[in-house]
Amino acid sequence: MSPVPPVAQGRRTGLLQPVAAGIVAALVGFTSSFAVVLTGLRHVGASADQAASGLLVLCVAMGAGSVVASLLLRMPVTMAWSTPGAALLAGTAAPAGGFPAAVGAFMVCGLLVALCAVVRPLGRAIGAIPAPLASAMLAGVLLSLCIAPFRSLTAAPAAVLPVLLVWLVLLRLARRWAVPGALLAALVVIAVSGALSHLSDARLAPVLEWVAPAPSPAAAVALGIPLFLVTMTSQNIPGMAVLGSLGYRPPLPPLLAYTGLATTAGAVAGAHAVNLAAISAALSAGPVAHPDPERRWIAGVSCGACYLVLGPASAAVAAVTARAPGGLVEAVAGLALIATFASAAAAALADPARRDAAAVTFLVAASGLTIAGVGAALWALVAGGVYLAVTEGLRGGRRGDRRAGPATGAGPGGGGGGRGRHRPSGTAPGSR
Repeated sequence: MSPVPPVAQGRRTGLLQPVAAGIVAALVGFTSSFAVVLTGLRHVGASADQAASGLLVLCVAMGAGSVVASLLLRMPVTMAWSTPGAALLAGTAAPAGGFPAAVGAFMVCGLLVALCAVVRPLGRAIGAIPAPLASAMLAGVLLSLCIAPFRSLTAAPAAVLPVLLVWLVLLRLARRWAVPGALLAALVVIAVSGALSHLSDARLAPVLEWVAPAPSPAAAVALGIPLFLVTMTSQNIPGMAVLGSLGYRPPLPPLLAYTGLATTAGAVAGAHAVNLAAISAALSAGPVAHPDPERRWIAGVSCGACYLVLGPASAAVAAVTARAPGGLVEAVAGLALIATFASAAAAALADPARRDAAAVTFLVAASGLTIAGVGAALWALVAGGVYLAVTEGLRGGRRGDRRAGPATGAGPGGGGGGRGRHRPSGTAPGSR
């Protein structure tokens, strides 16, 4: 008897496989990084209710975007919050104007992303940022967050050690679930500590907290522009690369327009950035979702629907984490970012000819310096760019340099609809 062709086999699979793949993608994406989002928002001045509101709006925007895009395009297009962007917020000094100034910076980020959909030179300029410098900036920003679990271990060993042990065991047995498992261990620690007994006075229902943005040029430069750069180079461009490597080429401008406008509108409720999913996109766009590529769009819809269900839990999630023992949430966030840091550092130092420039970028980003109200992330790119310009100018430049944006068949601000196979592209580090 001849074997069943893969496509015919895929038709028999039905809805269960893609629906399950979408749910897994959403659960892994949410549980592995919501602590990073809450930490970042709180660091730039958000109250517990404002951070919960931001988490709710992010889930709704991601969910709605995933459902609509997947249905209309019949491709597994999924959205995510910017985990590298949240890490950037957590490693940046809070703006002088508090959270309203940060909200204004979020809106600047969203408008710049939307502009990339219609102003092609802007999209090409972002793609022209040398990949080693973009990766080094991200690695430098992540450094202080990734050492938090080990600092917390000395300050609160009874709370953090169980989380680290569960994380290590799951890294060996089921790597994908290592961070969600660490989160579950943290919840057990919180319950044992008695902190949950104080939830009776907390707001657990879904909450929307409106924040009037305070225009601040300093916050726009220190937060808005770095948030835009890290979201584009570590999420949107790699997100297209992941889809392209799996044979999908959705039109990029409408997706950038949606994520940019969703970020701008959601900012007034505390959301920092919405973008294309990257690494987690492979869960809903790859063979694990369905043997037949024509059926994987169902996983994109399922993923979005799951985010819509998770959104109302945002207030309860924020309330529980706010009552956690000191350093525990930061430890979970740090564990969630270690793989991202490793990928970013490896990509930054992979090119020997640009290794020194990447090292300068990394060190400036990790230093946390602030000059004229502008944080280290932007100064890191400036320092690395100046170093690169001087050294490559002395060498007479280089040919065929690598840029931050991998080839996807449709660069930022470009067109390119339809679907088709092409040579797989890599993904930038730090993508969700």
